Amino acid sequence: MMKDLVLPEIEAYAEAHSWAESDICRALREETYRSMESPNMVVGPLEGAFLKMMVQVVQAKQVLEVGTFTGYSALCFAEALPPDGQVITCDIDTYSVALAKSYWAKSPYGGKIRARLGPAVETLGTLSGPFEVIFIDADKVNYLAYYRRALKLIAPQGVILIDNVLWSGDVLQSQDIDPSTAAIQELNRIISADRAVHAVLVTIRDGIFVVRKA
Repeated sequence: MMKDLVLPEIEAYAEAHSWAESDICRALREETYRSMESPNMVVGPLEGAFLKMMVQVVQAKQVLEVGTFTGYSALCFAEALPPDGQVITCDIDTYSVALAKSYWAKSPYGGKIRARLGPAVETLGTLSGPFEVIFIDADKVNYLAYYRRALKLIAPQGVILIDNVLWSGDVLQSQDIDPSTAAIQELNRIISADRAVHAVLVTIRDGIFVVRKA
């Protein structure tokens, strides 16, 4: 279970003063909490608003997402993209992707989304890009592999967004570290030491690394 790193009342205040969640996204989020085993994996209204803002800031037309879950973030991207924009989203879970598709079908923006089922490392190898936004939010042990491939696929002025990089605060641990925590710690060290990129670790929700090529 993801821990709250920000006071819930502060999170609610930020949500209330940010880009409003669409009705279909709200319905999908509520369905996720009713039907999924780990519903807190959904990015939620505040982070969804941040993702939409990033799309518009870089004037994205092509978005790549690693980790679909129930499709909330993909739908947020689609809502912010221009009419000719596209989201490619990758996952291995047929059940969660089926739920995602059922809600995308109810949205006027759902036609912009293309789901790719299968191991993301393999899917990323078949893509050529460029993508103006790449969002990484999948299995943590492969984060570094996803990031390295993202550096090859990102457009020159694009942005890579990496979720859960604070990992419920476990990135501060120095003993008895599990593989996921170790992978995130390694990724964070590599990004912060890389002079070929500009990066900021934003303390929204569970932490988002925002990375651009220098």
